[in-house]
Amino acid sequence: MDVKDFDYYLPEELIAQDPLEDRSGSRLMVLDKETGEVEHKHFTDILSYLHPGDCLVINNTKVIPARLFGVKEDTQAKIEVLLLKRKENDVWETLVKPGKKAKPGTRLVFGDGLLTGEVIDVVEEGNRLIQFHYEGIFEEILDRLGQMPLPPYIKHQLKDKDRYQTVYAKYDGSAAAPTAGLHFTKELLQQVKDMGVDIAEVTLHVGLGTFRPVKVDNVLEHHMHSEFYMVSQEAADKINRAKDSGHRVIAVGTTSTRTLEAASDEKGRMREISGWTDIFIYPGYQFKVIDALITNFHLPQSTLVMLVSALAGREHVLHAYELAVQEKYRFFSFGDAMLIH
Repeated sequence: MDVKDFDYYLPEELIAQDPLEDRSGSRLMVLDKETGEVEHKHFTDILSYLHPGDCLVINNTKVIPARLFGVKEDTQAKIEVLLLKRKENDVWETLVKPGKKAKPGTRLVFGDGLLTGEVIDVVEEGNRLIQFHYEGIFEEILDRLGQMPLPPYIKHQLKDKDRYQTVYAKYDGSAAAPTAGLHFTKELLQQVKDMGVDIAEVTLHVGLGTFRPVKVDNVLEHHMHSEFYMVSQEAADKINRAKDSGHRVIAVGTTSTRTLEAASDEKGRMREISGWTDIFIYPGYQFKVIDALITNFHLPQSTLVMLVSALAGREHVLHAYELAVQEKYRFFSFGDAMLIH
């Protein structure tokens, strides 16, 4: 399976640089995964595609302001640190720019000394392990000093930090937002509940590995980074109940999808569980849990395009993307949405 099989043409001006004023004001492309038929709707029309007894699964992870700007203690040279994964004892796996200046033993200073760090090791792909030192509560210091780690294709400064969080974000830990959920308002979610649709919350802390380009020609040689996930007994019960009664499980986002598919047994049964997953879903994969997916439009040749192609078929997905370009849909994190059902 060649990575070029998942390429498509995208004019740069269609990459959404800012979130819409109204979260639910985006457009919605509806793709029938069996026939490839496409409908053009608005996101609030999602209600007409949900049915009582269905279970909508959302990822309640919260993005941390994981981007820190500081200096090297000895030379005062500027340095940028992106927090990727919390280890133990205030040690984080990070991405440092410029990396060459961050050898083990390098001391870093942020916010005039409010936070300091020392590079203690270099791990896979050149990531650095940094031991942080501070007084007080790390999350509060991060809130003061850190910036939201927006994807590199977004060039505009984010005016409101909350617009890169879902309205149901709960547990700190992500380096990127589960962006399909950005379209939901509290009011819209209440309407979903009032219809008799169950809402199950799972957690997957999104790492930047999700967005890393596939650098190998053969898709099967690509290695996914592992991400931490949690499924509560309550969420498992809701999902199993929907399946048992012949209703659908609809995942909001590829992160919810990966959580469900990683956490279920061979028969698609869910249970209370937490752990790490590096599940990679590409065409040929047999879905065990999800029946439908609400998602955004993804980067060419990305693992996320491969995931949606596994659900709806590569030809159907690429044709839908072609139409989205023609119809000037907005792409990527702050872009429009797609329902695959």
